[in-house]
Amino acid sequence: MNDNQLLRYSRHILLPQIDISGQERLNRARVLIVGAGGLGSPAAMYLAASGVGNLIIYDGDQVDLTNLQRQIIHNTDSVGRPKILSAKNTLTAINPEINITAVHANIGETELSALTPEVDVVVDASDNFMTRYQINRACILHKKPLISGAVVRFEGQISVFDLRYSDSPCYHCLYPFNEEQHTADMPCSIMGVFSPLVGIIGCMQAAETLKILLGIGNSLNGRLQLLDGLTMNWRSIKLHKDPVCAACMTKPVD
Repeated sequence: MNDNQLLRYSRHILLPQIDISGQERLNRARVLIVGAGGLGSPAAMYLAASGVGNLIIYDGDQVDLTNLQRQIIHNTDSVGRPKILSAKNTLTAINPEINITAVHANIGETELSALTPEVDVVVDASDNFMTRYQINRACILHKKPLISGAVVRFEGQISVFDLRYSDSPCYHCLYPFNEEQHTADMPCSIMGVFSPLVGIIGCMQAAETLKILLGIGNSLNGRLQLLDGLTMNWRSIKLHKDPVCAACMTKPVD
């Protein structure tokens, strides 16, 4: 690292769990973020500020005025522009020294198959079950850590599925796919969402990502954290691998 980088990341470097070697590891890391909305906004902003050297972000939507209540990576001048371009401008302003690959498209199985093997962590900041299942399958196949978050109304949740380990549960273990659930997948334009909750959960997704990249602390692998935004009470649920899971109990192809 040069002198400017040593100064920029000095508060990380002061932490013995990170130090210069850990910060250099972050600088080399590659993270895929799916979604540049409510969750993706704070997650991407903190990962960029923390010096994660390579961020790949997918989002196929444009900025709408209704997004600005919670999607803090965008501003009023961004309305009508692709979210991904607005997000890249914000992230570049935060940290011009990192590499940002911004793709204006909804990610699918083809893209996930190509990208997942090339990254260290996948952050699921999407807003629909079908995409979450596709991300989960790709992370199982390529044995990558998956940082999953979701918020609706006044309720938030976060978990880590560290699929580098054979005994880790996966997203499908928690939410087995069924057609009724898919048809009930209603967006926040119908359900509503309390804006600070996406900030809380998105920031936690960034924190879990950094911990995994650095190999420090205990991740949320095997735990689901549920937040009631009206009471600010947390519940923690232990997760176990489903022995009959249709996703992670199928042996991946080498």
